Amino acid sequence: MTRRYDAIVIGAGHNGLVAAAYLARAGLSVCVLERRPVLGGACTTETLWGNYRVSTAAYVCGLLHPKIVRDLELSRHGFEILRRDPSSFTPLPDGGYLLLGSDPALNAEQIRRFSRRDAEAFERYEAAMDRLGRFVEPLLTTVPPRFPDGRLSDLPVYWGLLTRVLRLPPVERLLLSRLPMASAWDVLSDWFESEPLKVTLATDGVIGTALSPTQPTTALVLFHHVMGSITGRRGVWGYVRGGMGALSEAIAAVARRYGAVIQTNAEVQTVLVRNGRAAGVVLADGPEIEARAVLSNADPKQTFLRLVPREVLPADFVARIERLRMSAASMKVNLIVDGLPNFRCLPGDRPGPHHRTTIHFCPSLDYLERAFADFVQGRPSERPMVEMCIPSVLDETLAPDGRHVVSLFVQYAPYEPPGGWSAWKDEFVRRVLAVIDEYAPGFSSRILHCQALSPQDLEETFALTGGNIFHGDLVPDQMFVFRPVAGWAQYRTPLPGLYLCGAGAHPGGGVIGAAGHNAARVVLRDLGGS
Repeated sequence: MTRRYDAIVIGAGHNGLVAAAYLARAGLSVCVLERRPVLGGACTTETLWGNYRVSTAAYVCGLLHPKIVRDLELSRHGFEILRRDPSSFTPLPDGGYLLLGSDPALNAEQIRRFSRRDAEAFERYEAAMDRLGRFVEPLLTTVPPRFPDGRLSDLPVYWGLLTRVLRLPPVERLLLSRLPMASAWDVLSDWFESEPLKVTLATDGVIGTALSPTQPTTALVLFHHVMGSITGRRGVWGYVRGGMGALSEAIAAVARRYGAVIQTNAEVQTVLVRNGRAAGVVLADGPEIEARAVLSNADPKQTFLRLVPREVLPADFVARIERLRMSAASMKVNLIVDGLPNFRCLPGDRPGPHHRTTIHFCPSLDYLERAFADFVQGRPSERPMVEMCIPSVLDETLAPDGRHVVSLFVQYAPYEPPGGWSAWKDEFVRRVLAVIDEYAPGFSSRILHCQALSPQDLEETFALTGGNIFHGDLVPDQMFVFRPVAGWAQYRTPLPGLYLCGAGAHPGGGVIGAAGHNAARVVLRDLGGS
């Protein structure tokens, strides 16, 4: 007997679960289908090497939209964010370091060692970014207007956006105008002179991209990473107690509370098309499940080039999807260690304030540019950029035996290096650990277990085309009214009844949840729900 629902969601990543929760809360019958045995997509916690709980892909939480947390009452379902303060630590080759957090006095003291002028400018910079964040936050849960074709119903959105831009103070308005095309380095250089501060902040402009911080559009990526306020302070990221999968499980609990069915080990083979519209899905093991609406949490290329029969889509639309830029430059390394890194600049392997932070191993612009130059030549970086997080310092549930879980986010890693990743993976991990050992001697000797996920591994494991963690590059012509492509930024697709609800739609990548929220609103409008 064929099963029927009001809505099917393909993929139990956090956006898909958010969409399911809102749809189920509105009274629709909902089924979520996840091909992996665990929930969360790339926002997941997996138990590895016995009892260690590892956030295998996404590893920190800073962009989750507060509206979703409130609407779904996630704190009642186990979601707890652990605020990190201080939040950023950059050890330097000369034995110095830069430690930043939410305390203005600490920040001023730390930055003043490199530049008195920068210490005075930093608070103004943070205030400007906070005002821009407050400007953008409502846009994240706004369905983009139609472009280039529009309707009268789109005018209020355009007019509201224009009037809000004009209300911004001149400093923030100028900054906003520069973000889409400027480099992160140029924008930061407008504010600061000291390299340690600029290089620390510039990492947010290149994380997940195949760009260096001096290249155009990285200012947009920089802002994308600092616009969140879920920890209570703009740009400060936190850990989720229980790992990132605890967030996905909390959203899933809400969806189930309202009657949603969530199935794991349920791979969708194709979207079922009848009478010119999406009518359900066909599972890889054969069964059909029917629905009035199908929401895909897969990225645009997975959705339109793999799951949907090509002949039912307009040829020009398919061609534009094929041209979407989905660059790969990142590797994720997960470690279990029997002791914390003991830094030359801050000796001691007992938990200290700097161990709570994101630790940046990238001491200079020249360092980053050299790492990127290797990537441009098709090779993994000789001396990679490394960001280290040690969530078990604040979350004792991850490593119950007193050992520690370490996440390393590494760049630059090409999708297909010469000879393939089978020839490169061990060597690249060795390079990563060698960089860390320069600042924390002997750290590599403390490693008990190691998992390294190349861009190809990220693609295979999490269905991220090209290993792109954002479901498509965060560049101006792939954002807002252009995401995934111009004319189709309202979550609907050329196949009636099929919707995008993942990071390939507005507002893009990161653990935000807004794409799922917005897609659910559109589906409810189309199906006549509340």
